[in-house]
Amino acid sequence: MRCRPRALNALIAVLFMVGSACFALGTIPAYVSAVGGTADAITYFIGSIFFTSASLSQLMQSQSPAMSPDLGGDDSSPAPIVVRAWLPHNRGWLAAATQFPGTLAFNVSTAFAISSELTASQTHRLVWGPDFVGSILFLISSGCAIVAVGRVTELEPEMYSWQVAWLNMIGSIFFMLSALAGLTLPHAAREIDPRWASLGTLLGAICFFTGAALMFPEWGQARRIARRERPATT
Repeated sequence: MRCRPRALNALIAVLFMVGSACFALGTIPAYVSAVGGTADAITYFIGSIFFTSASLSQLMQSQSPAMSPDLGGDDSSPAPIVVRAWLPHNRGWLAAATQFPGTLAFNVSTAFAISSELTASQTHRLVWGPDFVGSILFLISSGCAIVAVGRVTELEPEMYSWQVAWLNMIGSIFFMLSALAGLTLPHAAREIDPRWASLGTLLGAICFFTGAALMFPEWGQARRIARRERPATT
């Protein structure tokens, strides 16, 4: 399998942006009123599929040396993609490898959320449980991504990679707040705090959308740095 490195990066960004937009749209009361609860739940499920597609593509990007912008080569020519790899010492790969199963957990959660016939116990086990697991994995993934771009205590706001990593971390925190606020106990009739469950999802989606949009200038910045440092490494 071969792909243009710049094109793959753009595809990942667009997929994450569409997925985030779906999650944000699903929280808007006017949209819910217009389309109904079932269609709103389907919107979340569609968004989760885009998240999973983006995450899988990012995983393959992270384990394919030719897909890195840091190499300084021609990023417009097709290059090989590594489909399977095991790189536990690579922090960027760890971030992607942790995020991917998190998106699968969101697939499960949003798929079961479409049904309106689940009992409170089933909702807790099939909807809230996978949502909580996915949120945990997103937090771990974001932590790995922050470590991958530098020390946690380093402030590099001029670096797009730093901005993307921290936006994803903030988005993951909001997703976790949403999951906690949306906890439905087995014998309860409603979520702990529906308002924060929705608001956390909206704010998290905005963070992820912004971080995905920054992947475009991030690529260009990484390319410029690679070209500038290349003479010094030869």
